[in-house]
Amino acid sequence: MLLSVLVALTVIMVTARIVGAVFKRLGQPAVIGEVVGGILLGPSLLGRISPEAAAVLLPAEAAPFLGVISQLGVILYMFLVGLELDLRVLQSRAVVTAAISISSIVVPFGLGMALAGALFEPLAPAGVGFTSFALFLGVSMAITAFPVMARILGDQGLQRTPMGVVALTCAAINDAIAWCLLAFVVGVTQSTTSAAVQTLVLTALYIGLMLTAGRRIMAALISRFDQSPRIGERSLALVLVAVLLSAVATEFIGIHAIFGAFLLGAIIPHDSVVARHVTERLEDIVRVMFLPAFFAFTGLRTEIGLVQGVDDWLWCAAIIGVATAGKFGGTVVASKLVGLDWRDSAALGILMNTRGLVELIVLNIGLDLGVISPRLFTMLVIMALVTTMMTAPILSRLLRARPWAVAP
Repeated sequence: MLLSVLVALTVIMVTARIVGAVFKRLGQPAVIGEVVGGILLGPSLLGRISPEAAAVLLPAEAAPFLGVISQLGVILYMFLVGLELDLRVLQSRAVVTAAISISSIVVPFGLGMALAGALFEPLAPAGVGFTSFALFLGVSMAITAFPVMARILGDQGLQRTPMGVVALTCAAINDAIAWCLLAFVVGVTQSTTSAAVQTLVLTALYIGLMLTAGRRIMAALISRFDQSPRIGERSLALVLVAVLLSAVATEFIGIHAIFGAFLLGAIIPHDSVVARHVTERLEDIVRVMFLPAFFAFTGLRTEIGLVQGVDDWLWCAAIIGVATAGKFGGTVVASKLVGLDWRDSAALGILMNTRGLVELIVLNIGLDLGVISPRLFTMLVIMALVTTMMTAPILSRLLRARPWAVAP
């Protein structure tokens, strides 16, 4: 068994690095190549052209262990995403960023719920309620991938420009609101109405506790660690224990463990010595080994062959169209209302349409809960890839002719 898992991890890591490098040469974020690499290892390609090779390289008995590794990796990754947030920046640009962020969630969320009315009968799993299905589809349309957007802006040298700062801040707020919405949807899906209300109340209490008392306690502890002559194993161990405890708390409440990890990261001062130390120690191992395992696990569950016939591909095109129109339209309208010009508003709209890894995390949760079928899961994975891949080339063309001048 151990040999099978080790072989599978080796194949996954090598494939992710090779395909990621190819996509990076094509001007796409390496993370998109890693996602595609995971899909290529699954039933969409390798399992179709050579089932024997797939059985040897990624044996079925290794899948549960890959699932555990991928979940642990996602928990650590979402903690690192939270660690990148600067809550003070969110407060300093509250009016502009809040307007854009809320609009970029409300519009695609509403359009997603409307689309659910058409998709429910042909694509919803048997036994799932329409409310859960519609809420989840709305959330899946509203996601923006903060980490992938940050990588795209960094690759193009835009992360410190006024537009880049506004875009990252809006994406951070968007992610925070989207995780709250997802927590509510998970509670509704897993519980009766009364239990869902209880889950929602406990979630609100936990968020409030973490953002007030938890934030102050964490700031005091981190300040003490920062003043220590040695920042090392002890601080890393305590932070990781805190991450796991927060993940356990949110899982116990009835929402996903990744929400607790994300929230814990968000309340740690992002510019502290401890934060930089933890990021340096964890980031590479998470990106090189854990996330490719998640991509492969997602790829094993994604079967492009499930999307068959003209009707399925038309539904897939409709999903992509609604997702893009909702994000782009909601962002552009709000950006214009707060005083940005058309070009910068369009650039922000394109950036907010980035989904990538965060969308895949949400989709895997939906598939695990049984809210979406494997066929719809595949369509939504395609949507996540298409909307993310279009970001960099369109952004480059849109902003090629001028410097970036977004009002702060």
